[in-house]
Amino acid sequence: MKLALLSDLHANLQALDACLAHARQQGATRYALLGDLVGYGADPCAVIDRVVQLAANGALVLKGNHDALAVAPSAQGARLEDATSLWTHQQLSADQRTFLASLPLTGHIGHCWLVHASAEAPEQWRYVDDERSALASLDAATRHPGVRYVFGGHVHHQTLYYKGRSHGLMAFAPTPGVAIPTPAHRRWIATIGSVGQPRDGQPLAMYALFDAAQARLTFHRVPYDHAGAAAAVRRAGLPEYFAKRLEEGR
Repeated sequence: MKLALLSDLHANLQALDACLAHARQQGATRYALLGDLVGYGADPCAVIDRVVQLAANGALVLKGNHDALAVAPSAQGARLEDATSLWTHQQLSADQRTFLASLPLTGHIGHCWLVHASAEAPEQWRYVDDERSALASLDAATRHPGVRYVFGGHVHHQTLYYKGRSHGLMAFAPTPGVAIPTPAHRRWIATIGSVGQPRDGQPLAMYALFDAAQARLTFHRVPYDHAGAAAAVRRAGLPEYFAKRLEEGR
């Protein structure tokens, strides 16, 4: 099994299509979408339609915090994400909102535990952004029998942590396109980055491919029409900040 791991699509249709095409070229045989399908971007309906089709063909799909906001937007409207969640809510059909509401917070495929944020209280959307938080998530997930790998999103960066002989974790930033051996006698946790809103200064979509048979994980960066995605944000009347963010990868 070659499992394509995609998270934080953020209603960016151009980035999603580019990642799916790239994953097919790499031989992906199964797909897992780790939440935040919508929010910020201009094409929530088209993105959900793509995801519904993937789910019908066997993809595992999880809920993220922006998906929850799109179902039940905040009445406060004080934050930028509140404004876009209300806009997204208004674009979606009743069936699409029902689909988002029905998504689970976690899932597993083989030895892999999948979650949008942290496996430690996934409903609280905690960030996994250092060794301490990664260890908390890894420990929570590996209480489930047979789990050796934890894959999540939420932080919009690609990092791999592994647990060796000591109690702590080690972290390193992967090189895109280079397969990393991840033998199952160790325990691993990775944040796979964002398909639709990279934030490391490079306007390249992110996803990862896990080869379960070879125990290898490859992080990918994929060029896409980020100018087109930014133009769609402007046409939709969403805040200029979100268009600039796509153009600059921040």
